[in-house]
Amino acid sequence: MNKLAIARTLFERLLEAIAVLLIISLAVVVVLGVIYRWSGEALSWYDEVASVQLAWLTYYGAALAALKRAHIGVPGVISAVPPVYRLPLVICAELVIIGFFLVLAWNGYRVLVILEGDTLISLPWIGTQFTQSVIPIGAILYVIAELLNLPQIWREASGRAQVLRHE
Repeated sequence: MNKLAIARTLFERLLEAIAVLLIISLAVVVVLGVIYRWSGEALSWYDEVASVQLAWLTYYGAALAALKRAHIGVPGVISAVPPVYRLPLVICAELVIIGFFLVLAWNGYRVLVILEGDTLISLPWIGTQFTQSVIPIGAILYVIAELLNLPQIWREASGRAQVLRHE
């Protein structure tokens, strides 16, 4: 196993572990919220924390899906393009994707600077910088996932490999 494959596997395990922890913690928060609401003693922080957890799960899950190449795509269109245009089309698509997520990461960071000193309403000891940090972090994780997939994408576009979906 080469170093890139090892890095990809470790990165995948990390993202899977984070996603599992987020799913479990979100389930616990939702169940607690339902139980407390049912008993007549609603938790003041439930809605805010659950929505933050869902956002985090979305960003980390998107990076994991990108790594597994499970996002919505149109491989049939790429395959239908004449081989001479396939590689330039894939390169252009990857540049757009990576560029978009780098812009998202940069602007997400800029938002964090603006949010300095703000806190959650129901849990004032948790800063919104912490809760919103998922935007630049998730965007960078997505870029890393795309870069780790780039060699395989390149091989497929150049016709030197079968199209693989990591599931």
